[in-house]
Amino acid sequence: MEGVDHLAFERKKAQFDVNDMKIVWAGSRQEFELSDRISRLVASDPVFQKDNRTALDRKELFKNTLRKAAHAWKRIIELRLNEQEASKLRSFVDQPGFTDLHWGMFVPAIKGQGTDEQQEKWLPLANNMQIIGCYAQTELGHGSNVQGLETTATFDPKTDEFIIHSPTLTSSKWWPGGLGKISTHAIVYARLITDGQDHGVHGFIVQLRSLDDHLPLPGITVGDIGMKFGNAAYNSMDNGVLRFDHVRIPRNQMLMRVSQVTREGKFVHSGVPRQLIYGTMVYVRQAIVADASIALSRAVCIATRYSAVRRQFGSQKGGPETQVIDYKTQQARLFPLLASAYAFRFVSEWLKWLYTDVTQKLQANDFSTLPEAHACTAGLKSLTTSATADGIEECRKLCGGHGYLCSSGLPELFAVYVPACTYEGDNTVLLLQVARYLIKTITQLGSGNKPVGTTAYFARVEQLMQYQSDVKRAEDWLKPNVVIEAFEARAARMSAAVAQNLSKFTDPEEGFQELSADLVEAAAAHCQLIVVSKFIEKLQQDIPGNGVKQQLEVLCSVYALFLLHNHLGDFLSTGCITQKQGSLANEQLRSLYSQVRPNAIALVDAFNYTDHLLGSVLGRYDGNVYPKLYEEAWKDPLNDSVVPDGFKDHVQPILRQQIRNARL
Repeated sequence: MEGVDHLAFERKKAQFDVNDMKIVWAGSRQEFELSDRISRLVASDPVFQKDNRTALDRKELFKNTLRKAAHAWKRIIELRLNEQEASKLRSFVDQPGFTDLHWGMFVPAIKGQGTDEQQEKWLPLANNMQIIGCYAQTELGHGSNVQGLETTATFDPKTDEFIIHSPTLTSSKWWPGGLGKISTHAIVYARLITDGQDHGVHGFIVQLRSLDDHLPLPGITVGDIGMKFGNAAYNSMDNGVLRFDHVRIPRNQMLMRVSQVTREGKFVHSGVPRQLIYGTMVYVRQAIVADASIALSRAVCIATRYSAVRRQFGSQKGGPETQVIDYKTQQARLFPLLASAYAFRFVSEWLKWLYTDVTQKLQANDFSTLPEAHACTAGLKSLTTSATADGIEECRKLCGGHGYLCSSGLPELFAVYVPACTYEGDNTVLLLQVARYLIKTITQLGSGNKPVGTTAYFARVEQLMQYQSDVKRAEDWLKPNVVIEAFEARAARMSAAVAQNLSKFTDPEEGFQELSADLVEAAAAHCQLIVVSKFIEKLQQDIPGNGVKQQLEVLCSVYALFLLHNHLGDFLSTGCITQKQGSLANEQLRSLYSQVRPNAIALVDAFNYTDHLLGSVLGRYDGNVYPKLYEEAWKDPLNDSVVPDGFKDHVQPILRQQIRNARL
């Protein structure tokens, strides 16, 4: 029935005020009100509707994306939105497009790597969208190994220019979003060569297309790399291929904040510490972790609401069947994902603070915490994006057959999200970077170097090597100190064990390659400890609202004990806990699911997502799923005609032939 809230009976079960939880999720009342206002503005605008997006062919989809991007820019100007409001509006439009890379990579690169003069010239053009930029780093032959990039930028002292060139097929720039059809400019990463000497990879501002007719400039070959995974999804983005044939640019278009080339062709450092660039990396990865919490929470919201609507089996004497959400198997798969969404949200809040802290220290020429911050953000990017990609797919399965429909919103959400496991650092490569830092930290303990930040627990490594959990009852696992100690001991012992095994190799790099799988597992254990500890720290803050903190405590325990359950082998093999204590943890976890159950719908309502943003018939706020599913089916272009195109040419002759054969 239209206008009826089919989930009202579920919302009445909540043991807390959902409006209080909305503020906690948003981070502040001001942030909640901003997001709520902008999301509803987007949802009410017919230009931003996306009901038929997955049915569009590639050209129509791309044209639709350009229309939305232009309309978004028009609304930003008309409403005089500030930078934060404009960013919110673009995110709620929820359609990947060229503006993502313009604002997310091109502009920050100029801010972070350009001199004051370069910023003065280029930022007004970019901020007013008089030019549109992308970030051309990845090549056909190299992605994670940035130092292996092949594109060259050779300085010509005669003309005071750089010659940008693609010397091989594999040096073709490949994947940059916005590059394929729209970007007028790019930050191009190339090997800087002066007087025959290679100075490594640096960034250059290169114009790609004419500002008059949008045609590629001489020496530039550029286009789209083709269709990608899924219906609609990331196919609204023009990921591109780019080749240079001795393209000349002025010397002052090299990003020169950290290093520069003089008029005479001499390569010099500017005096600005190169480490400042890493501040931008911390910012980008913090944003990726925040995006992980949003993507996972969207999937969890859909799966939770549908699990409460869907009934299957268990009817007693003709009564209603059992809600799927009441099955323990459904809870054991769904509720840890709900807890993970909150955990990732809170760790992303902490990463915002870390970025501010690192930036302030860098400006004061204090680089002491930078290696730890770099390792921390690399690891959390890897952990959260992998868990989110897997979690979205699990939510699709939790919705049964209907989850496979595009109208569920889950296939497209998955297809849009999974590239996050690769861009800004392959997740396995990032964990190996974390592992290198952990091994370095643990091997330097004897030299007096004090571990900092998230590795501070390494200072107690001797104590942690002797640790044995004193859990005697299932409810002991609800104590934060008990959980933290177990996770610290596990992480410390795994790092110490792999460090000891590495010391047996005469060639450290050979050892690193041989033990890479163990190193990845040790890094993952460290990152899981960070997320658990930051969730617990969140609970130590002043959290408003009756019942809100208690429910977050339940979710925190669910997250921690689910990790313990999934990695029980680590905890047992390192001797941190006994088999009996592991069984008690599982017993407590099952008990916690019962506490989440009455609050499940309110917990996903707290995300405050509009039906427009969710884009899911299954995840509708009112729970009116089945009539809308039926209605949605008839919108498919295949149903435009009763007899499909091609039937008379191909199928009807078969049927008539069969009839003739039957008569014989």
